[in-house]
Amino acid sequence: MTEQQPYTVLGRYPGFELRHYPAHLLAQVTVNAGFQGAGNTGFRHLYAYITGQNSSLGEREPYPAGTAGMPLAMTAPVLLEPSPVPGAFIVAFVLPAAATAATVPEDPAVSIVPVPGQAAAALSFSGRWSEANYQSHRAALLAGVSAAGFTALGNPRFARFDPPFRPWFLRRNEVVQDVEGPGD
Repeated sequence: MTEQQPYTVLGRYPGFELRHYPAHLLAQVTVNAGFQGAGNTGFRHLYAYITGQNSSLGEREPYPAGTAGMPLAMTAPVLLEPSPVPGAFIVAFVLPAAATAATVPEDPAVSIVPVPGQAAAALSFSGRWSEANYQSHRAALLAGVSAAGFTALGNPRFARFDPPFRPWFLRRNEVVQDVEGPGD
């Protein structure tokens, strides 16, 4: 079974679930591609990283020259969010809980980013990985967040949990929005 990003449910509100995500690491890449193509383009870079195109730093011995690096487990979800660069998207893998920033990507386009713990609103849905599907659920999530008195922080993320060969009607998707709100 694929390791999934852990979270704690803090509450349920009309239209979303309030969660706390603990601090974690992302492997991410920024790609100049439209919404539909960004996931595929970014996935190739990130998959190469987790399948061994990496090297070690720090306390461990470096991997011998000419050998593959340390493979890392695939996790879910794969995240997609708009980049500050117009027309680009950030595609990210949440790294396994046991991973450290000492496993360095060989691809300079891939970066390892520490993310602090954060409260977030999440709206789950099934269906195709289309921009229209994402945008309609994003709008519903942001409306629910606002109605509940929370403030959205940063860009929402599109979280895809299933492989592309899973039938579209069985896919688990989410829109996740970092928030602060009543009582923070």
